[in-house]
Formats: sequence, C-alpha cells, structure tokens
Amino acid sequence: MKARMPNSSALMKQEFLKKWIKGLQIFSNFKKEMTIFERKKAIKLSADVAIASTRNAATHWSRALMADVSTDDTNDATKSVVEQISGRKVENYSSSSSSKGLMITCSNKILRRSRVASRRQRRRAGVGTSVKACSIAKKLVKNRTRVLKSLVPGGQEMDGVCLIKETLDYIASLRVQVDVMRHLAAAAERLDPPQRSIL
Repeated sequence: MKARMPNSSALMKQEFLKKWIKGLQIFSNFKKEMTIFERKKAIKLSADVAIASTRNAATHWSRALMADVSTDDTNDATKSVVEQISGRKVENYSSSSSSKGLMITCSNKILRRSRVASRRQRRRAGVGTSVKACSIAKKLVKNRTRVLKSLVPGGQEMDGVCLIKETLDYIASLRVQVDVMRHLAAAAERLDPPQRSIL
C-alpha cells in the first residue's frame, strides 16, 4: 500500500497564508493607524511578497516581482516585509542581469532561426495565399505575446518558451492566492454575521 503524498497545492496555500499574515503583522507594527489607501497597499504588497517568496526565487516572475516590490517603494516597512518573509536582503533581488543576458541571447537565436525558416518557406511557396495567412498568424502571435509579456512580472525579458512556462507557474500561484483570500473572506463572513433589524 502506497503512502499518500501531501497535496502540493494545499502546502503552497498554507505557506502563502503564513507568509501573508506575517507581512500584514509587520506592516501593522510599523503603523498602528492606517488609512484605507495605506491598508489596501499593505495588503497587496504583503500578498505579492508572500506569493513570490513561496516560489523561493525559483522562477523568473517571482524574482522580478520581489525586485519590483523592493525598488518601487523604499519604505522601511516594505523592505522589512521583503527581508523577513523571504529571508534575503533586498539588494539580492535587483541583480538579475546575468539571467537577463542569457534570455536575450536565447531570444536572438530563436529569432534568427525563425527568419531563416520563413525565408525558406517563401522560396518554396512563392508569393501566395499561404504567405499572407502565415504573416497574419505571425502578427497575431506577436501581439498576444506582447500582451502576455506585459502581464507576467519580468515578462519583457523572457523568450517565448520561457514566457509560457513562467506564465503557467504564475497562474497556478495566483490561483493559490485567490483561493486563500476567498476562504478568508468566507470565514470572516461566518464569524461576523450581518446585523438584521428586528421588525
């Protein structure tokens, strides 16, 4: 009889929840009275840091998100959240130039190969409807890729294959984040039922 493996999604949800609560506690320790705008920003920042740190800098999007969070806001509370949740210094996240160079090199190789392949296709097919359909398809793919790169943290620096892998991982992580938040909202509603007026 095989031993049951723990559900990785459930473990990821638990880790995210722990890190998110820790981040919220750090923010509340820095400032006791927060405006609604500050509270909203604290929730979003701590959720971003928590979800990125659950990936433990194993993906490009998680490193890019941590670098964005640490460079966008130089607030002491933000730096403290990033460092305490992830266990790393803020400066470690901004140094992603070596991976950037590698991705650009891979992108250039892929681009050269596709140009050579398209030249060969044009020679074989001649100028006809297949070339027009091919160019329309390329434009569609290029536009969709551009949009996808703008949605995934660090996507501008990724080639096509890397972008797809990172997007899948990012979507799975966002699903974990949404599930945890949805469960917390449902639990909060059960604890504090709405007051009904007695007629």
